[in-house]
Amino acid sequence: MISLLSRIFIKDRKNYTDPIVRRKYGVLCGGLGIFLNILLFAGKFIAGSLAASVAITADAFNNLSDAGSSIVSLIGFKLSGQKPDPQHPYGHGRLEYISGLIVSMVIILMGFELMKSSFEKIIHPEATSFSWVSVGILLASILVKLYMFVYNRLTAKKISSVAMKATSVDSLTDCIATFAALVAMFAGKLFDLHIDGWCGMVVSLFVLYSGFSSAKETISPLLGQPPEKELVEEIEKTVLAHEEILGIHDLVVHDYGPGRMMMSLHAEVPSDGDILKIHDIIDNIEKELNAKFNCEAVVHMDPIMTEDAETNMLKERTIGIIGEIDPELKTHDFRIVSGETHTNLIFDVVVPFNFKLSDRELIKVIETKLNENSEKKYYTVINIDRSYI
Repeated sequence: MISLLSRIFIKDRKNYTDPIVRRKYGVLCGGLGIFLNILLFAGKFIAGSLAASVAITADAFNNLSDAGSSIVSLIGFKLSGQKPDPQHPYGHGRLEYISGLIVSMVIILMGFELMKSSFEKIIHPEATSFSWVSVGILLASILVKLYMFVYNRLTAKKISSVAMKATSVDSLTDCIATFAALVAMFAGKLFDLHIDGWCGMVVSLFVLYSGFSSAKETISPLLGQPPEKELVEEIEKTVLAHEEILGIHDLVVHDYGPGRMMMSLHAEVPSDGDILKIHDIIDNIEKELNAKFNCEAVVHMDPIMTEDAETNMLKERTIGIIGEIDPELKTHDFRIVSGETHTNLIFDVVVPFNFKLSDRELIKVIETKLNENSEKKYYTVINIDRSYI
């Protein structure tokens, strides 16, 4: 259905990185989610009333909260597409994350309410009425929710939406919750077991799990998370495709919401190259990155010596030492100041956040290893970096 509707309502529907296309997909999926969840609420409420089942009725109100969540998501997609203004020069893209966070809070609140009502039913159990009409409604609900899971998951992957991914997880947990309600009905009919309250408790736990998972997914980009590995690799591939670029480092990607990304990086270039020609190449790389990733890119030139034998030898030796300490350590911006009695080695070391040695200890280890079995004295001027990718 989503595929058919997208053909009708979304022009250039396969251009998933286009902010306008993303927004239309979000609105379309949100609108369909509202419609389907309201239908499910009505059906389950009727089924729960017929069967006198708190599990089914609880599941019905869970679907009603899902409809409200879809409304919030739809509004979030609409507002996130607003153009930048003087008060928000980076745009409003993070409103999509905020709407996802609101949805998560609603889900968590509903989970606690369902847990409360289920606990009361455990303390005061009541027999549930078996109805094939109710069974049919619940089976139809499982199929609908599976369909919602599939289209939300596929669309989330296409447009890289954290909010829609969370919605898909919510739909999947709804399937499991409804299945639990079915189990309670059949347990009552076949074995005279009054486990409706316990099944309702299972439903509430799945709702809470869904809520906390969704919250984690939406809070992370709001706080600032590293870019995906695939994105980093594609950026590196794009920049290094220019033969004049010898390497890149200090890549930083700022996410201001889908379709609003800022990035900066340092590109290593030969120090003896034509500065005007290299500057022109850097400009072209920035434009290429802007067009390819729908972002604002800034590239800084870092000239490095490539023809000096002593510099190359010491660089290779330093890289080897750092690799022995920890393969995750990286170095860049290497240069030397050579003298008769000693040589200063100046470079940056990129250190992982979970690295065990302190900055001072690491610098001491590197300098000690550089001076082992060496006739000349080496001093280091090391700047410790933290990776943002």
